[in-house]
Amino acid sequence: MSKFNLELKLEAINQYVSGTAGAKSIAKSLGVNHEVLRMWIKQYEYHGLKAFEKSYTAYSIAFKLDVLNYMNEHGTSPNEAAVIFNIPSPGIIRKWRSQFNAHGIDALKPMKKGRHGTMDKQKKEPAAGSIEALQAENERLRMENAYFKKVECLSSEQGKITNQDKAQVVLELRLEFPVMELLELAGIPRSTFYYWVKRCHKPNPDAELKILIQSIYEEHNGRYGYRRVRDELVNRNLRVNHKKVQRIMKELGLKCVVRMKKYRSYQGTVGKIAPNVLDRHFQAQKPNEKWVTDITEFKLFGEKLYLSPVLDLFNGEIITYTIGSRPTYSLVSDMLKQAFERLSEEDVLLLHSDQGWHYQKKQYQHALKEQGITQSMSRKGNCYDNAVMENFFGIMKAEFLYLNEFESVDHFKQELAHYMNYYNHKRIKSKLKGMSPVQYRIHAQQIA
Repeated sequence: MSKFNLELKLEAINQYVSGTAGAKSIAKSLGVNHEVLRMWIKQYEYHGLKAFEKSYTAYSIAFKLDVLNYMNEHGTSPNEAAVIFNIPSPGIIRKWRSQFNAHGIDALKPMKKGRHGTMDKQKKEPAAGSIEALQAENERLRMENAYFKKVECLSSEQGKITNQDKAQVVLELRLEFPVMELLELAGIPRSTFYYWVKRCHKPNPDAELKILIQSIYEEHNGRYGYRRVRDELVNRNLRVNHKKVQRIMKELGLKCVVRMKKYRSYQGTVGKIAPNVLDRHFQAQKPNEKWVTDITEFKLFGEKLYLSPVLDLFNGEIITYTIGSRPTYSLVSDMLKQAFERLSEEDVLLLHSDQGWHYQKKQYQHALKEQGITQSMSRKGNCYDNAVMENFFGIMKAEFLYLNEFESVDHFKQELAHYMNYYNHKRIKSKLKGMSPVQYRIHAQQIA
């Protein structure tokens, strides 16, 4: 740029102002880029001849920050800022901006010219008790207070502070305090800090996946672990490795609800009413081939409620259920009447239960014989013979009873109906190929 003296610049500016030639043709005749010519014109318009006076000004940190802040507030480009602040080249401003973004305010300090002796390299400490020493100590304490406050916020959320967290804190405080002192306080190397600074500016490739996993988790009220979340993603045509889903859920702090188990053994009157025909063969080849049933108890608002469902072993679907305030036989008989409506003439059914007194009654045996249903009963005191039904009770209480608050018994019954519908139609299972019980039954019937 030194070959273009003041006279040449003024001549080019006059040609442009007079309209005798365009900026590109003038710049081409001078052998210079037309943007450079336009910058001369704008500098001349702003500052007159003073714009082209040679200057060896050492710009202060405050001046550099003023320029950068002006660009941020007004959205001006380095070229425009160079004209406004009468800076010879916009490249200088670009350099300030990149230094500031990478290294903070420390990078804007002007470098001392000339050779420095060993005494210059040694930092002079202010005398103890002096105003400078007190100011330095006050600034150090202020920096420590600001740093540990931010660190405490991160530790309360995640429990453990990583180098990435420390680098994030240093990045946030770099405009207020020297970077090197912050790094020394954080106890991380300079290279580690700049590694994480570069990483944080890169777009997160899993951002959309995290949002989707979070929405699936919240949609099912925390009932899904990473395996079923992965299956739900597959159902939405998004194939993701289960380990990746597990890692993301761990990062987001998403955990499946802890299974709360309540063991209750009710054997009833021991008898030999029916053998254990099921014999723990819990797999069924088609719907309405094997059913299991049992009764469980709830204690709410000082009252007791009894639930009697029947479950199809083919897909884990709840065929029907009854609920009452007393464990009378009508609880079971009404359940049977509703369940029999699902049967067709072609169905050959096995119905398994424990040795509860309801299932030993003559009325119960007679009702099954009329429908041509084979009765099966667990062995004495062996809950594992009816493990599928016990497992359903455990799931229902963990996902429904223990996670919700109910206003009344009627409210409980209303929410129970919603959960049963959710369990049958929406809640997917891994062993059902990521489908809900009803979806799996319909899929199997379509194939057949």
